[in-house]
Amino acid sequence: MNVQHQVDQLIDTRPGRELLTPKYDDVAHPVVDDLVYRSGGTTAAYLVLTDAGRVIVNTGMGYEAPHHKRLFDDIRPGPTHHIITTQAHVDHVGGVDLFRESGTTYIAQANNPACQTDDKRIQGLRMRTAGIWFDMLGTDARRIHEQNPAAGMRQAEPTPDILFDERLCLTVDGLRIELLAAVGETVDGCVVWLPQRRAALVSNLFGPLFPHFPNLNTIRGDRYRFVEPQLATNRMVRQLRPEVLVTGRHEPIVGADLIDASLERLHDAVTFVHDRTLEGINAGTDVWTLMDQIQLPSELRVGQGYGKVSWAVRTLWEEYVGWFKLRSTTELYPDPARAALVELVDLAGPGATLDRAEAALGRGDAVLAIRLGEAVEAVTPEDPRLWAVMADAHRHLLDHGGDVSFWEHGWLRTELERWNGAG
Repeated sequence: MNVQHQVDQLIDTRPGRELLTPKYDDVAHPVVDDLVYRSGGTTAAYLVLTDAGRVIVNTGMGYEAPHHKRLFDDIRPGPTHHIITTQAHVDHVGGVDLFRESGTTYIAQANNPACQTDDKRIQGLRMRTAGIWFDMLGTDARRIHEQNPAAGMRQAEPTPDILFDERLCLTVDGLRIELLAAVGETVDGCVVWLPQRRAALVSNLFGPLFPHFPNLNTIRGDRYRFVEPQLATNRMVRQLRPEVLVTGRHEPIVGADLIDASLERLHDAVTFVHDRTLEGINAGTDVWTLMDQIQLPSELRVGQGYGKVSWAVRTLWEEYVGWFKLRSTTELYPDPARAALVELVDLAGPGATLDRAEAALGRGDAVLAIRLGEAVEAVTPEDPRLWAVMADAHRHLLDHGGDVSFWEHGWLRTELERWNGAG
């Protein structure tokens, strides 16, 4: 099998919707010989052995940390010389306090405190909507607590002991570790490079699914992620020429040629979408048309189980042009679109509007059917016919590609359950 076919196989064996269900290891799983061990979860935590102690890379959510710690303690209970987080998201820093010992040093990239602050600013939004994509019933948290009743489950908001800007080289109890600043999902990304094994621990630097198209913005809410720094990160990791690439989910990717080919394809796919979007902007093409028309050529196929090309196009438009789409005066004011649709439903009647929604769905235009249904909802929200149309439209989207992306699948599934429950 040639290396490009191997890249295709990586893409096809890492589907996005599986991210909805974290996979927990029963025992810490070796991923780099006898040096690095994994404990799977929302994002995997890693144990790196030194001559007589350990380094922990990422710590999971607060409720997951007791599980990770128990598995790692079974391999080597300490001492824990260092904790390193590869980014400041809550599924990386949440267990820092549990792993911290009196002699432990917590290291992160210099932007870590700012990134933690950004997450806290929209914590209310994240808490209200988390169930759309993550363990809605808290079953994992309850199970982990039952298995580890003496351990705390508090979500840490840790302050690093050491912050580094570009590069930090350590020799920890006989082990050489290099920390390299990187921009990916966040601006505080950190590549943990183990030069003696030519292993790069990147976690979610390129997203939890690799090689899938990155999220330039997540629909759960986040700051925009700029393309050029991400592409520079890609090139930096390629220059390391790693033999093992350890990601936040799934088994490590092994083999320098396969890793390089995967990074190259991802780099070129993002560059293609970026350049075609700019061409469309300068040609006067509207953002909705660009979202529909820009697609990757077959030779640049990457997964879209996490980020999507069409969403990237919209984010790129707004990064370069801003929120004003240059199409309508109404964009400059509080949007009256919903009120205008209600006026039209009043004029045509809910029944006639639902006729049009059903006809749209019949020809496969589920998005138009939903838009018409939302207008009817504002007038007659208890109409059983409305509930049926909306449920059928969301089911249609799930059955026609909407189950590929983790984010899209979670939203559509939740909306389908809502509309089914409405009846």
